[in-house]
Amino acid sequence: MEAINQDYAAKGVQFFYIYKALAHPETNGYVAPVTLDERLLHVREAQAKLGTKITWLCDSMENELKHALGDAPNSEFILDPAGRVLVKRGWSKPDELRQDLEKLIGPIERPTTIASLNLPAQKWDRQVATGVMKRLEVPNQFRPLIVETIKSDGEPFYVKLRVEAEPALLSTGEGKLYLGFQLDPLYHVHWNNLAAPLKYEFVASAAATVQPSAAQAGKPEVESDGDPREFLVDVTLLDRSKPLELKVDYFACHDEENWCKPVSQSFRILLEVDQDGGTVRRGGNSNRQAAADGPGSERHFERSQNRPSRPGSRPRRGTANLPENRPIPGRIISIDAVVKSITVQLSDGSEVEYNIGDARLMDAEGSIQIEDLRERDRVMVGTSAEKDSEGRVVVRRLMRR
Repeated sequence: MEAINQDYAAKGVQFFYIYKALAHPETNGYVAPVTLDERLLHVREAQAKLGTKITWLCDSMENELKHALGDAPNSEFILDPAGRVLVKRGWSKPDELRQDLEKLIGPIERPTTIASLNLPAQKWDRQVATGVMKRLEVPNQFRPLIVETIKSDGEPFYVKLRVEAEPALLSTGEGKLYLGFQLDPLYHVHWNNLAAPLKYEFVASAAATVQPSAAQAGKPEVESDGDPREFLVDVTLLDRSKPLELKVDYFACHDEENWCKPVSQSFRILLEVDQDGGTVRRGGNSNRQAAADGPGSERHFERSQNRPSRPGSRPRRGTANLPENRPIPGRIISIDAVVKSITVQLSDGSEVEYNIGDARLMDAEGSIQIEDLRERDRVMVGTSAEKDSEGRVVVRRLMRR
């Protein structure tokens, strides 16, 4: 993309990167900056590490631009001077982009090569061990909730909190809640395992009962690490209109500046599904040997590179043609109740139209009707091997997440 920018910027083409969210490079976990200032810091960090010359646009905290552009994870658009969309893709493809610009504007006599750009090739290189804490096994159907920050004793939020709810909690008021405390890589901090471990405590409230209402993380055998601290708690909601509040205390150490200090942060958890929360693939504990190999070692780096990619990363081939009975995740982008069909945007950005006339439709509360579906609903589609007369794939079951 940088090479294309260099070639066509001289012809008056303006390129933009749109910043939407951050994926934690070590844990495959979604981490959202909590303030506009932090979001801008992440943009500047990315610009410096990538050495990019392309202008960055920072989306609003409500992700308004992301929604307006269709919510695809790596979409690409070409607009004319009047703002009309000439080309759009659910997944950016530089080779095809260059071909499009050649048709619209003209070819480049001597195209810039990537090698000639001398871009920095910086890898994620945390100076502490990872893969030393056993990850919790959380079912994939847990749904992310909206989390707000309250205070942090004047310190940056070195730790970001991801909260996910069991479907039963949202439907019946009783169920489990996942708490994942992840270090923000922007600040280059790690856990200090020689000090007291991370501890959380829910603020007593008439809104809910939480068990355990307070707990502390385990201590790995290494002096420091960068793994998330995870908990599962049982919740009974008494008034779901009121948020849950919790406080977390931990010791943070800076990777390069050689300081360690206690930090307290407070969060507010809303009992509302975060439509921008994405999903997380939690890896196993296969990297425990990383501590013995030593941080920064070649063997340690190879392990981190072999971890499964997070949802929303570069698509694998054949996404739209998964075997029968294997559920396909996506988001509804249009509904035709007359012909009983829906169009779903898959994780690779492609769009597939499905026939749901004979499908069993469900959500966490039970059976639903096609009239209950809404655009932007996240769904899991169970297809058959059949197609209707219009070429639409026939759906046997659909679960709204």
